[in-house]
Amino acid sequence: MKKIFLVLALALFSFSANAQSGAFNVGGHIALPTGDAATGTSFGFGLDVNYMFNSGEEFSYGLASGFQYFLGKTVAGTKVDNGAFLPIAAAGRYNVSDKFFAGADIGYAIGISPSTNNGGFYYRPMVGYTLGENMQLNAFYSGISLTGGTFSSVGVGIMFGL
Repeated sequence: MKKIFLVLALALFSFSANAQSGAFNVGGHIALPTGDAATGTSFGFGLDVNYMFNSGEEFSYGLASGFQYFLGKTVAGTKVDNGAFLPIAAAGRYNVSDKFFAGADIGYAIGISPSTNNGGFYYRPMVGYTLGENMQLNAFYSGISLTGGTFSSVGVGIMFGL
C-alpha cells in the first residue's frame, strides 16, 4: 500500500511540475453508504486531490485521486471489515455560473483493504459551490462497480486550492 501512495504522489508532483496553467487542490469528505454498501458499512470519510487545467472560463479538466475509507458495522452478530479504496480518475468540471459548478470523476478504484481487495469502475458525479478563490464545497454520489454489486455513497466535501 505504501508503494501505491508513493507512486501516486510522485506522479502528481511530476505532473504539476511540468504543467504550465493548472491548479492543485486538496480536500476531504464525509459520506453515507447507500445500496449494497449500506448493508455492511455505516460511515465513510476520505481525502481528495486533483490537478485541474482551465479550458476557458467555463470548463476545466484534469486528474483526480484520493482515499476513501468506510467503517464496517456488525450485521447479525458478525463484524464486517472496514473498506478502503484508492480511486484514480479523469476529472471534468463545468462552471454553471460564477459560483456554481457541476462535474464528474471517472476512472478505476483500487481496493486496498482485505474486504475490498478487488477494485472496479469508479464514477463520481458532483455539484458544488465556490466559497472563495481557493475554496469549494461539493456534494456527490460515488459508485464503484464491483463483482456482485456496487459500492456506493452520497457525501459532502470541501476542496482547497494550493
